[in-house]
This record gives sequence, structure tokens and C-alpha cells, in this order.
Amino acid sequence: MEFRYLGSSGLKISEITYGNWLTHGSQVENDIATQCVQAALDEGITSFDTADAYANTKAESVLGDALKGQRRESLEIFTKVYWPTGPKGHNDVGLSRKHIMESINGSLTRLQTDYVDLYQAHRYDTETPLEETMQAFADIVRQGKALYIGVSEWTSAQLRAGHALSKELGFSLISSQPQYSMLWRVIEDEVVPTSRELGVGQIVWSPVAQGVLTGKYQPGQAPPAGSRATDLKGGADMISRFMNDDVLTRVQKLEPIAADLHLSMAQLAVAWVLQNDNVSAALVGASRPEQVRENVKAAGVKIPAESMKQIDEVLGDVVEHDSAMTSATAPQSRPA
Repeated sequence: MEFRYLGSSGLKISEITYGNWLTHGSQVENDIATQCVQAALDEGITSFDTADAYANTKAESVLGDALKGQRRESLEIFTKVYWPTGPKGHNDVGLSRKHIMESINGSLTRLQTDYVDLYQAHRYDTETPLEETMQAFADIVRQGKALYIGVSEWTSAQLRAGHALSKELGFSLISSQPQYSMLWRVIEDEVVPTSRELGVGQIVWSPVAQGVLTGKYQPGQAPPAGSRATDLKGGADMISRFMNDDVLTRVQKLEPIAADLHLSMAQLAVAWVLQNDNVSAALVGASRPEQVRENVKAAGVKIPAESMKQIDEVLGDVVEHDSAMTSATAPQSRPA
């Protein structure tokens, strides 16, 4: 395993970080989830990412149980706040002081820890003053319940405003968690340059584009049974933008590039995002332990410039570059 600094902080995290979105407490049984976490630990992964909204808090509980008995100081545990949780009442959502202060306590209980290494705003809250949100984060850091603060899917302008307030309030906003893959590069023109300037590192989600970049989805064919594209609990919606024959045909043409580098398609996809020097870690999930063992082989891989160029040529205009998609895909108001 390789380790990278998270932004300009002194915190090192494993460049392959285990994430349990859409799996723990939902798609896979708890014993399989525990096996996946153990596989991650065995492979040298020390960083684990979750959120209170995943499986409506169950994912945090599963992760907490799976990490029980591990030396806490040897781990980096991340979670998030924003989306509706619990009974999903009118204050069970967003980045108000009330919801943040209550949510961190719930997360710590479920994760069975006194603190998280990174606490992240899961989206930008258009209905709460940013000053209120950042003051709540500052207080959580001072209380020792979180060591660092991050955000997820914030625009470059939102990042800049949040970072300025964090400096005023005396805490470190050090990370951004956006979607990023060969097919989805919307952070490259604005979010990444701003992040480099501010000392913010990316922890990117969906580096294999919800499984599309593994090559398992064939053009003109129905998705494999049990795959994410058939998951009506959320996976199918997330993957739908890539499920067209033009994208799938081009993805198949990546296979010779991966083979030349002695990588699987998934390993190529994970290694590709790690070529970006602003990326601190790639989030990988798993529904089987062997998936963890395979994905971790992308750590430390250096893709030659010629291969990077070939990837761009193969994918061509199916790649989404528009930086406006960060705000276009964000909630414009708090979800009910």
C-alpha cells in the first residue's frame, strides 16, 4: 500500500481507501461486509469512509463492528453529514448547527470511536448560512470529535468560501470528495486548480464509474444479474448515465491498454485517477473480499504518458468535462 498526505495537512491516508456506500447494511450481509473490511486491513488499507445516510445509519454501525478490536490510532475513519437520516424529520437533514451537532454524536456511537479523523459536509446546504455550518464544524474540532473537516461535491466557489471561514475560525478544511473517473472529469477545470491553491486534497468516489469501467457491461446486452445496474435501491439510478452503447463500446476498447500494463480494467480505472497529483485517495467499495484484493493492486501503479493519451483517444467525446455539472447535479434545496 502507498500513502499520501491529505491536502496540505500532515495527515497521511492510504491511497486506496475503503468506502461502504451502497454495500454495508444494504446490498451485502454483515458477515460478508466484515470479511471485506478484514481483506482491506490485510491489504494495508488504513482509511475507511462512510456516511450517516448510507443505509440510513446502518452502514456506520456495520463498519464500527467490523473495525472493533483494531488499534484506533492506526486507522483513519471518515464519515459525513447532510442527507436525511433516522425518521427523516424536518431537522434530520442539512448542515444546520442542530443537525451537525446531533449527527456527529450519533456517528461516533455507531462507529464505536471517540473521534473521526475526517468529518465531511456530504453536500452544500443552500438553506443554512455557511457561517453557521462552519462554526459548528469548528466547535466539533475543538471538542475533539473530529480532527479535520472536508466537503463533498462542492463547487470551486463554495470551496473557496468555506476554506476562508475555516481559516478565520481556526480549523483545517483539507479535503473534497467528488465523483471522478475516466468518464467523469468535471472537477479538472475548476475544483482541482482551486483545491491545489487552497491545499485541499481529493478523495474521489466512483473511480470505476459504478462498475462501468470494469468492462462487465456489454453493449447491446442486458446487465449481468445482481450487478449494480440492476439494483433498484439506488445503484441503477446512479449508473444510468453511462449505460448506453456508445460509452460501453468505447470502454471495451480500453481492455488492450489494461492488458499491456498487466492490469485488470478495474485496476486501470483506479490507477488512472491516482495519476492526478491532487488526488489523495481513490475510494473503492466491495461486495466480495476478492474485489478488495484485486482493486488494491492499483496502488503505486504509474501509467505511462502514452497509455494516458491512448485512454483519452479511445474515450473521446463520451467523457463529461463540464465543470457546471458539479452544481447541476447537487441538491438545490434540502431533500425532504
